[in-house]
Amino acid sequence: MKPVVLDTNILLDIFVFNDERASNLKKAIVEGSIPVFASQQTLFELADVISRPLFKLDEARQAAILQQWQSIAKLHDDSNLANAPWQCQDSDDQIFLDLAYELRPAILISKDNAVLQIASRAAQEDILITSDYNAFRL
Repeated sequence: MKPVVLDTNILLDIFVFNDERASNLKKAIVEGSIPVFASQQTLFELADVISRPLFKLDEARQAAILQQWQSIAKLHDDSNLANAPWQCQDSDDQIFLDLAYELRPAILISKDNAVLQIASRAAQEDILITSDYNAFRL
């Protein structure tokens, strides 16, 4: 099974919004039936996003989300992470592309248009970039 990288928006759907569309994905990652990966930089990105006032999450809830994700995801050292050959328009999302590139063949699930625009080029490197929450089944 290919390694799976989830961008922050997907993690929000899973851990903050409990989005029904992500229920199969959440079940699979919580049960450990798919290999999901994070890196220190992706964890920093998640921590930054969930701390924003928009989400109205107190510090205890933020810590619980981070702890749960860290207990599920395999941590990949990003200190020597290879740079993907494509640059994302949103620099905050580049780490997800770099991580998927390092883990290839891999699946990157994202709802971010800047990331999704790279999908056809990434496919040439055996990376599936998709917004399909069920892509882990491929």
